[in-house]
Amino acid sequence: MTILSIHGDNPLADGRQSERAMKVRRGVQRLLAELRHAVLPELTLASGRRADLITLSAKGEIWIIEIKTSIEDFRVDRKWPEYRLHCDRLFFATHGDVPLDIFPEECGLLLSDGYGAHILREAPEHRLAAATRKSVIQAFARTAAQRLMLAEWAAERNGELGDSIRDIVAGTRDD
Repeated sequence: MTILSIHGDNPLADGRQSERAMKVRRGVQRLLAELRHAVLPELTLASGRRADLITLSAKGEIWIIEIKTSIEDFRVDRKWPEYRLHCDRLFFATHGDVPLDIFPEECGLLLSDGYGAHILREAPEHRLAAATRKSVIQAFARTAAQRLMLAEWAAERNGELGDSIRDIVAGTRDD
């Protein structure tokens, strides 16, 4: 999620995604967490495009997941081929009410019900160049760190920052 303002109650909510897209995203995020991927929603790439989800695997592989919640959503969005320039694997994610045959065979496919997701089709690998990989990983790390800091500040302002979170953020509890 893009940080809109450090002055709002929830700096992690940007309100651009539909309820259906958020449900698909939650299920996909749970699957990716099980696969030991670090997941970052709404990352702006060097091209200016914004990835719905970008992940970094334990092996350093970068995946981009483009969420589509309807046939029309897929048909009007033709920017997805550009995401290949920023990842090792490109997936689409959707829910059970969208016909799966609309998604291109050259991309992976995830099906989410909001509680979890399944990989229906693996994405072909197209390894990034080292310089591109470094750039994407740096953007991922900087954005994740900034969002953590802003979330900490918001929680502190709202009185929600407990001792365990303070310890984690301070680095005194790194279990």
